[in-house]
Amino acid sequence: MTTEDSRYEAVRSRDARFDGVFFLGVRTTGIYCRPSCPAVTPKRENVRFYPTAAAAQAAGFRACRRCRPDAVPGSAEWNVRADLVGRAMRMISDGVVDREGVAGLSRRLGYSSRQVQRQLTTELGAGPVALARAQRAHTARVLLQTTPLPVTQIAFAAGFASVRQFNDTVREIYARTPSALRAASARGGHGPAGRPETREAAAHGGAAVAGVPLRLAYRGGYDTGQVFGFLARRAVPGVEEMRGAPGGRTYRRTLNLPYGIGIAEVDECAARSGKGWLDCRLHLGDLRDLTTAVQRVRRLFDLDADPYAVGERLGGEPDLGSLVSRTPGLRSPGAADTHELAVRAVLGQQVTVGAARTLGGTLVAGYGKPLAAPDGTLTHLFPDAGTLAEAPLGELGMPRTRRRTIRTVAAALADGTVVLDPGADREETERALLALPGIGPWTAGYIRMRALGDPDVFLPGDAGVRHGLALIGAEAGQADRWRPWRSYALHHLWHATGLTPPPAPS
Repeated sequence: MTTEDSRYEAVRSRDARFDGVFFLGVRTTGIYCRPSCPAVTPKRENVRFYPTAAAAQAAGFRACRRCRPDAVPGSAEWNVRADLVGRAMRMISDGVVDREGVAGLSRRLGYSSRQVQRQLTTELGAGPVALARAQRAHTARVLLQTTPLPVTQIAFAAGFASVRQFNDTVREIYARTPSALRAASARGGHGPAGRPETREAAAHGGAAVAGVPLRLAYRGGYDTGQVFGFLARRAVPGVEEMRGAPGGRTYRRTLNLPYGIGIAEVDECAARSGKGWLDCRLHLGDLRDLTTAVQRVRRLFDLDADPYAVGERLGGEPDLGSLVSRTPGLRSPGAADTHELAVRAVLGQQVTVGAARTLGGTLVAGYGKPLAAPDGTLTHLFPDAGTLAEAPLGELGMPRTRRRTIRTVAAALADGTVVLDPGADREETERALLALPGIGPWTAGYIRMRALGDPDVFLPGDAGVRHGLALIGAEAGQADRWRPWRSYALHHLWHATGLTPPPAPS
């Protein structure tokens, strides 16, 4: 969508494909909406378009109560773009501005605060402070509508510096006081505040929330069977578990967050169910971690992808088209913990998925930080990089060179030689990885794809990829035609090999 007229046509047709890609403000009502809002379509002359919710809010519009534009999936553009704006958006979503301020964001990006402010404002209509403020407001709304916590506690948990700032922001964006916003939800009109999880917490005085219930939105089709199957096969004992049977599974894992420890639970639903979201519960030791935890789960489940763009590009290919039509909602899972993913990538070098999973469990049992109390089969956080850099790792039963590689990678992560922040420069990170002894193109590419969420990675040396290419009669050299979505092509090939018997041994 490149013109305002074409955007208006998307609004007239209530096209959900563009939810999160742009927002519309209605001058006559002072409200901003997502393109698929079910309300009566406003006249063209009364509509203004904005690239972000923050830009609409900065222009004086408040969020629509029907379509909740602040809750849409993030724009897939930020995952594709590797420039300053794309990197900044990924960092802001991870809560960097809330924790470190604009100066911290600028330092991580390697630009001056003035440059960051100017470029974000030029392209997005809002600077880093306004973008972070919009995100804090959304976090506050979620907490108001899903927990019985006192309003004052929610203000600071959402990242606001003062209760007054919190009250002013909520009134400005939602045209209601925090208490009124919570009351409207409790009446059943707007949100899940009346769910059993929240009532159970209220019965205990709100001292221990039984889990913040969330609906994590996505756009287009979503093949939960593919994603949950991928995660189940790789689940590391002690850190991850998959409960239930296919079609009704729940994925659970521990999270090492800036302010404390968390546990995330995400429910599977039937593939192509059309719900538009995944049900999630976050159990947090410190509610200030809510925004960061949500973004990490979203990246793990690739919830901000644009399956329409991926399908349009790959579905027309004569070789991949049949695979895309079989799994139109396929995703490219990311990582909930980038340092963990890097170590697990090294564990997976030249071994089966099952063997890598076993090695990961041994590593967790020996060096992971135990939880205060086990939660199901979840017992530990994955070992941190500083610990692994000094660990002997002899119990892994791996060659000495592989153990040395793990320690080398862990040391590089601990001292900042390799940076895997959400907004890290992908090219620079891959070069830094390849400079480490024992790290080759497969490992560096796998880390780039999953830890950095790069949608355009291909691993021609992977055995599963070679098998998948043979199934569709394609050559690795054809992968350049699949840009900028080669990571999704790779997952289509992997998924196809899981549905088809492997080739007979030679």
